[in-house]
Amino acid sequence: MLRLNEASLGARVTSDDVTQASRASGELLAQVQKGEVCYRGSLGWLHVDEWASVEQLVRIAELASRLRAETDTFVLIGVGGSNNAARAVLRALGQPDPTHQVVWAGNTLSPRALNEMLASLEGHEAVIDCVAKNFETLEPGSSFRLLRQWMSAHMDASQIARRIVCCGTPKSQLEKLCTDEGYAFTTFPPNVGGRFTAFTPVHLLALAYAGIDIHALVQGARDEERRLRQTSARPEDNAALRYAQIRHLAWEEGMRVELLSSFEPCLSGVSLWWQQLFGESEGKGDRGLLPASAQYSEDLHSLGQYVQEGTPLLMETFLDVLEARESDRLVLGGTDVADGFDYLDGMDFWDINKASFHATRAAHARRLPCPTIELERLDEHTLGELLYFFMFSCYLSARLLEVNPFNQPGVEAYKQLMFRTLRGA
Repeated sequence: MLRLNEASLGARVTSDDVTQASRASGELLAQVQKGEVCYRGSLGWLHVDEWASVEQLVRIAELASRLRAETDTFVLIGVGGSNNAARAVLRALGQPDPTHQVVWAGNTLSPRALNEMLASLEGHEAVIDCVAKNFETLEPGSSFRLLRQWMSAHMDASQIARRIVCCGTPKSQLEKLCTDEGYAFTTFPPNVGGRFTAFTPVHLLALAYAGIDIHALVQGARDEERRLRQTSARPEDNAALRYAQIRHLAWEEGMRVELLSSFEPCLSGVSLWWQQLFGESEGKGDRGLLPASAQYSEDLHSLGQYVQEGTPLLMETFLDVLEARESDRLVLGGTDVADGFDYLDGMDFWDINKASFHATRAAHARRLPCPTIELERLDEHTLGELLYFFMFSCYLSARLLEVNPFNQPGVEAYKQLMFRTLRGA
């Protein structure tokens, strides 16, 4: 079970502060647990089973099985919320079946990166999944055209139609294209914004294709939903509310950055997903902590000095995995060479890494609030817990800041300027 550890909360924000603030926010918590009427068009993620019921998961798994039987490569075309959750899970767990890979497209306009992506498809049997809620975003739209051109050079029209799956809004240009060309079309959840789609077909189809246990992933989310939305508990016992209050108290203390740090590089995808989730949800009206991330121990040798002694504008949240998998164990043997590291003889790198983590957190907590989100182990179930925890916390945190958690007006503004440039307006 996921746990929020406040033992190293330390500087400038205390657990007593968090408890008092959480008690005072009982009414807000109750509203968020129920789902506020004013946001009902964006809360399809709040109840996990709305888009990831057992029946829906079975259908997703069946489609993934059919695609796996015919292909060995799944190309997910999507940007931001349309691919970040799936990438986060696969980065954390690895692609369990080496015979079936997932390739990412639609998230860049770099010709070099696009050429590398196309080169990776040579010699493979590929299926394309174009995820585009309104099919107006440049990156996925241009990549979809590029990949259709690639397919045309490798197969006939009937094969292409069977190898393309699209997920978008009914009556959109994407649905019309699918109808005209005979591509399969599925509905992008209309009541879920992209960054909250982790437990919808937007991501679950790619994960099922890769061999991830989507039932366990979703069950983890269900279990976390049950804990966070139980209305009988005291507000101060709700871990998501406490995390949101830590962030809010840090904001009120003048901090302007939250660093999400981990000593497991495989969690870097989770950090990128988290950055979009909080950045788009809270960065409005000159408010919100800037979400940034660090991958230790490497970044200790680049960011470490700033965190220790730089401008005191940040808090730091650590992700920590408590139990090691078999692949997490590696014992360092002895040597006849006098290298000065004899004290490491026979030590497991898991323990060496943990020692570095504990020392770093203790040092940083002398001047920064350093809460830790602890995962029992790294598997589908715990990742499901973590992603739901962050989404629920984000809803609460944005409401404490008094901003709309579900819109992104700044993103829309840059898109309009870009379209004017490309269209010569």
